[in-house]
Amino acid sequence: MNSWIDVCAVDDLQPDSGVCALVGEVQVALFYIPKLQQVYAVGNFDPIGAANVMSRGLIGDLNGEPMVASPLYKQHYSLTTGRCFEDAALSLPTYPVRVEDNRILVGLSHE
Repeated sequence: MNSWIDVCAVDDLQPDSGVCALVGEVQVALFYIPKLQQVYAVGNFDPIGAANVMSRGLIGDLNGEPMVASPLYKQHYSLTTGRCFEDAALSLPTYPVRVEDNRILVGLSHE
């Protein structure tokens, strides 16, 4: 079950770039891609660089799949699934996002 947390206004996001937000107690990297009319949310922690830097990564796509490249060691992670393209053993957590009344809401699961 998800708990939806109001994070920011859509206008607070930088198009084609990332921002970090503290959602509950979790650092989340938010990426707004206007061309796809989509906002993605993944964990901000880089599992290889061991630092909270993913929001600073470059976004693009690999074979049509939206991705972010780690700013430290350049591994590529899917924005939809979190999986690492170079190492299947690595992944970033992903979080559902929805837009309501021009506000970004991120879903955190509570079990």
